[in-house]
Amino acid sequence: MQKDITTKEIIQSITKDIAKYILHINIDDNIKFIDKELKRVEKREADIVAKCKISNIDTILHIEIQNSNDNSMALRMLRYYTDIKTIHPNTPIKQYLIYIGKNRLNMPKDINDDMIKYRYNIVDMHNINCQELLKLDNPEALVLSILCDFQNSDEIEILKYIIQRLKELTKENENSFGKYMLILETLSTNRDLRDKLKEAESMLRDIRYEDLPSYEIGYESGIQKGIQKGIKEGIQKGIQKGIQKGEFNGILKSAKLMVERFNLSIESVSKELNIPLDELKRYIEKDKKR
Repeated sequence: MQKDITTKEIIQSITKDIAKYILHINIDDNIKFIDKELKRVEKREADIVAKCKISNIDTILHIEIQNSNDNSMALRMLRYYTDIKTIHPNTPIKQYLIYIGKNRLNMPKDINDDMIKYRYNIVDMHNINCQELLKLDNPEALVLSILCDFQNSDEIEILKYIIQRLKELTKENENSFGKYMLILETLSTNRDLRDKLKEAESMLRDIRYEDLPSYEIGYESGIQKGIQKGIKEGIQKGIQKGIQKGEFNGILKSAKLMVERFNLSIESVSKELNIPLDELKRYIEKDKKR
């Protein structure tokens, strides 16, 4: 999966929605992410390993999102299973792989030999009707619909519809619109639809660029220039331009926005923007006292 600074935190924030709308299981609100306990497991940004209640039973939920076929996936999933089971021997484990790749799914879902019999669950998003999620007409289902196969539908038109409905459904709360757009932009990267999403955003006249997370996360002047050139430069170039100009306060302002508005960790923002952690903490605390 392509990596993004927000991918892991965004995916974690919609774990309950993924479980409900894609896996068709209901989990409670008390979700504890325990992936940090799995020190030996190869870490990838999209992994979800969480302790929650399913049907009122304490359960470990492991979700992997994959956008390409991997012949070693069954072994990798087994490795996750044994590591989780070693730490939580008495807790049942439910494992799901959500496949969002363009090519036909052809990964093995089990291991069956003389010594080992193992199986995990695979959800192929090609088999989930995008229109069914769109018909639910709530923000959570709308953003998750981008993971579906659009089949013969025009991708730009579907993305425009999703953005418009998100704007309409969150018109009373601009912060909610920004949150859902951040999720949508993150998931679009995983589906290789980021450029088309940017194109769809640029075609909607009633959407202000300054309301979009891709504008706000980067340094504003750099991102605005990227938008005017076709929104091909992206967040990082806007940040880099700001740094090159020595406008460090602008970078700190953007970093603060990422932490406070989109609930990203200070550590991840500091690492991604190459800002000393102590300096970013001081800036945020100083700004709060004003």
